[in-house]
Amino acid sequence: MISQDAKKKLQAIVGEENYLDSKQSLVAYSYDATPNYQALPDAVIKPRNTQDVSEIVKVCNEYKIPIVPRGNATNLCAGTCPLEGGIVMIFTLMNQLLELDEENLTVTVQPGLITLDMINAVEAKGLFYPPDPSSMKISTIAGNINEGSGGLRGLKYGVTRDYVIALEVVLPNGNIIRTGGKLAKDVAGYDFTRLMVGSEGTLGVITEATLKLIPKPETKKTMLALYDSLEAAGRTVSKIIANKIIPTTLEFLDQPTIRVVEDFAKIGLPTDVGAVLLIEQDGPLEVVERDIKRMAEICQEENALSVQIAQTDEEGTALTTARRSALSALARLKPTTILEDATVPRSKIAEMVREIEVIAKRNNVQICTFGHAGDGNLHPTCMTDARDKEEMHRVEIAFEEIFEKAIQLGGTITGEHGVGVMKSPYLAWKLGEEGVEAMKTLKMAFDPNNIMNPGKMFAKESRKRVVVNR
Repeated sequence: MISQDAKKKLQAIVGEENYLDSKQSLVAYSYDATPNYQALPDAVIKPRNTQDVSEIVKVCNEYKIPIVPRGNATNLCAGTCPLEGGIVMIFTLMNQLLELDEENLTVTVQPGLITLDMINAVEAKGLFYPPDPSSMKISTIAGNINEGSGGLRGLKYGVTRDYVIALEVVLPNGNIIRTGGKLAKDVAGYDFTRLMVGSEGTLGVITEATLKLIPKPETKKTMLALYDSLEAAGRTVSKIIANKIIPTTLEFLDQPTIRVVEDFAKIGLPTDVGAVLLIEQDGPLEVVERDIKRMAEICQEENALSVQIAQTDEEGTALTTARRSALSALARLKPTTILEDATVPRSKIAEMVREIEVIAKRNNVQICTFGHAGDGNLHPTCMTDARDKEEMHRVEIAFEEIFEKAIQLGGTITGEHGVGVMKSPYLAWKLGEEGVEAMKTLKMAFDPNNIMNPGKMFAKESRKRVVVNR
């Protein structure tokens, strides 16, 4: 609970109209996109600028009130669910593009700016911001930064952390720091910029970000390759990279996902094939045409049933849009959809997908798999019903086994969705107990009163490792 004294101080900072504690407001900000997690905050607050954020944090630190920084809550790890109450801080009043610097190829934005709005603004100037999470139409820049978002273009261009070059951050004591700058080189002191990316709001509040841009690619082409087996698709992925071709996107859909996506998007995907690869290349026209031609040959060498090259930009966009709609399509099947992001070396994709099929059958659950084949980031997605407690228990066991197998194959429990609450019991599987303790030490150095997004990253109890080779 927030005391009346603390409430009055917070209202004095932002104005009564920007301090919300009605039942309707609390319910509206009690959950995010993660199924089966909900908890009421004590209040919702809307800062207008960095100074507001600083003053809010000082009050919360004094009264030990938890703070949950929240974008548009598209995350899938319960990272913005206020499990310990306190204040949800939203940035609808801090959503401006502050500067587009064409000389230094940077853009500086406030935390609440919608990702796609920023992408459209820079592309209008002939520039390019590559990170493209599937949620980009509604997710915010600071949300992307806090979760370490990726996207379809991650293979060629990297992910959010590769483009964040400077931040303004309010620390848990209310101090304001600036990290990085518009520099190609800067090794002065600890790299706080990289530290904050992916920290999920546990170390501070991001109030401004400067992002690196690159020239917009001249052209792009898209192709679709169909296979009768996962193994053939997996071999193609490895062979494309071995041929020193790095496509913009190299996406994978298994047969169950193909059927659902086609039913949803209706773009003519064949539903009787074993796997599909969606491949896109961008850059200078001659390079794109050369790479697309060679990748088509590689697909055929690896026994693709067919290779279709989009003849127009509209055809290519339709194919990419169909892939981006995978989660929406799957979500129609059952009341609850749980999407994960186990990641393995790309050479292990076929083995991992086969194991997911075995795990799903063993636990009698329905799992479809799609994802970023080029960087090994798979999205096993389970369609279930949270009201069926017995089935939800089987789903939990299935995902534990998936995480364990991913780690056995040299992978990780999350490639781009973050840890939050969902993955926190398994963090030690990847980092070891010593690694988790080192993270806790860092967290407490920044936030001794544990007010910043408490209950995230660090589980009260780690899961015991499971055995999946049965």
